[in-house]
Amino acid sequence: MAAKILIIEDEPGLVTTLGDRLRTHGYLVSAAGDGKTGLEIAMREPVDLILLDLMLPGQNGLSVCEKLRKAGSSTPILMLTARRQTKDKVAGLKAGGDDYLTKPFQMSELLARVEALLRRAATVSDAAPTRHQFGSIAMDTRSTQVTRDGQAVPMSAKEFQLLRYFVEHSNVTLSREELLREVWGYDGHLSSRTVDVHVAWLRRKLELDPKSPQFILTVVGFGYKFAR
Repeated sequence: MAAKILIIEDEPGLVTTLGDRLRTHGYLVSAAGDGKTGLEIAMREPVDLILLDLMLPGQNGLSVCEKLRKAGSSTPILMLTARRQTKDKVAGLKAGGDDYLTKPFQMSELLARVEALLRRAATVSDAAPTRHQFGSIAMDTRSTQVTRDGQAVPMSAKEFQLLRYFVEHSNVTLSREELLREVWGYDGHLSSRTVDVHVAWLRRKLELDPKSPQFILTVVGFGYKFAR
């Protein structure tokens, strides 16, 4: 079945260009020209990936992303923006984005990132139904849902993939290099700091005391270990 991609972008010309190219590559495409409409569509209709502009009228892309994650959505989000500063990229990732592409961009690069995000998301969704419980945390790899004390924990697709890899390799010391390779599909633009940042985010969401974690442990000089 063809993947469905939602474009939330207020530049009509770019929407047309993106839509035409994505359809040529076999994707189903829908679009919204503002944040409010895009959020409503993403909450109402099943989509496999979202291309999200950050500078949107009415409700900006960061707000849209944050609301989707708070609602429990793990749909991969590729953020599009003309802003090139590192702080803007960090803000986008903290809001729950999975990848970030600055304008202007080459269509070939966008298509490669779309394919990578869809491939990794499919790896999660196609897994055998498995439910994991650790402490007050419940994780369902089929529905890609995580709860803490029965309350949904919003996560980006990358955070979920990292947690799943930890859980499925419990009590094994994992190097940052292995995590970059297996979870991110390592390329030269990533550093071990990427792993550390995502681990910190997971700890804040899952640990009772992030500074003294019970589950995601640091193994000094080696990497991390998920203790169960």
